[in-house]
Amino acid sequence: MNIGHLRFLVLLAAISFLPTLAFYYVGEEAIFPITSLEMWHRGEWTRQHLYGLNLQHNPLFNWLIIPAAALAGWEHVLPITRAITVAATLATGAVTGWLAWRLLRDATLAWFAALVYLTLADVLLYRGWLAYVDPLFGFFVFAAIAALWVACEEGRSWLIGVAVASLTCAFMSKAFTAYVFYGTAVLVLSMAPQRRRVLLGPASLVLHVIALLAPALWLALMLGDPGQGTRMFDEILAKLTPKGVFEYLRQLAGFPAETVLRLSPALPLAAYFAWRGRIAIRADVAPHLKIALWIAGLGYLPYWLSPHGAIRYLVPLYPLIGFALALLLWCAGEQAVGLTRRWLIGMVIVKFVAALALFPYYQSHYRGENYALAAQDVIARSAGQPLYTMADTASGLSIAGYIDAWRYPAAPLRWAPDQWGSGFVLTETEDPALGKRAARYQLGGDEIFLLCRGAACGSGAR
Repeated sequence: MNIGHLRFLVLLAAISFLPTLAFYYVGEEAIFPITSLEMWHRGEWTRQHLYGLNLQHNPLFNWLIIPAAALAGWEHVLPITRAITVAATLATGAVTGWLAWRLLRDATLAWFAALVYLTLADVLLYRGWLAYVDPLFGFFVFAAIAALWVACEEGRSWLIGVAVASLTCAFMSKAFTAYVFYGTAVLVLSMAPQRRRVLLGPASLVLHVIALLAPALWLALMLGDPGQGTRMFDEILAKLTPKGVFEYLRQLAGFPAETVLRLSPALPLAAYFAWRGRIAIRADVAPHLKIALWIAGLGYLPYWLSPHGAIRYLVPLYPLIGFALALLLWCAGEQAVGLTRRWLIGMVIVKFVAALALFPYYQSHYRGENYALAAQDVIARSAGQPLYTMADTASGLSIAGYIDAWRYPAAPLRWAPDQWGSGFVLTETEDPALGKRAARYQLGGDEIFLLCRGAACGSGAR
């Protein structure tokens, strides 16, 4: 396969993310724009607040959003947040290629591995641009594993330092599960004596002790908020709580099927070539493929077997799986690689069609643009009056995200207090006890109501 063609396809895949920066809010994307603006407005750098309530989440993603939004203007906070997630996705693709290059010293394979990762359906079409923390968390987790792996192969202690720093950033982005993914990689890598010697070397031991101290130091810094560490553990345990037998059996059967769909086309293609007996694993590829499959497989099992496992929790494993799939497809022969390339080109074409036509149509006709229009109407109706919210679903968050950004430097929306007089409140149900209806917004299948009390009802009538 021509390396120039692969570079061009990687470039096209990267460019295909640009139209997503102009999309309206999707799902619960507004959480990080809202919390970032609230942190900036409060002058609070360690605690995330949503509607004035402490979320007890780690704030590294906010730290990246805040300076860029403050510099460019808070009205641009959504595209800025998306740009960070896209940058994390592209950086993950780069690390995937870097790992292939350092392990096998084949530049063409390295570009192929990066392309396979970037064209995984869930990465290219959805998860790779959505303004959630998962792509950033996944990048830091995978960068830590990749740096540690190469350090073990080449005996480079400084790469262990990179791994530890990246692991700490992963924890500061999201949760303790970063250490679970990384610990799985340590376990698998330690199975070989030569790698175990690196892992048990003085530099490695000191650096990993520092890595283990990092969350303890952070939680000590958060002594004024002692519930944060407990909350993170509780979130993990909640996913292990059993649900009904039927629902759990559906999880066991459905999760692998969803995985195949999300990791198309590379995963079905690799499975097809394996079924046809066309994959002949090269001797230089076999040990690296084995390690990638073991790390990915052990990391996958808990989410498959968990009663509340969700595919988005696998984002840190996507590049490892993409790397393994690239090796399998590469070993299937030139004809198989050529067929794979055509499928990947098709994926990039689908992405451009979706990003330039299909999704904008969906947002303008069903859900997306109406969030912004509702926010404009709420701002106009509530001008000069107190405005609160009690809407924390995706639709309510999206409207609030626009209101906060467009009203800045006015204070962000807060959760309605127990007692309040004249003013407005956004709610998900029409409750006469909360106020009189001032407006109703149909947002796809959701409804959001603007209720008023006191003198504000006269000012908000239109």
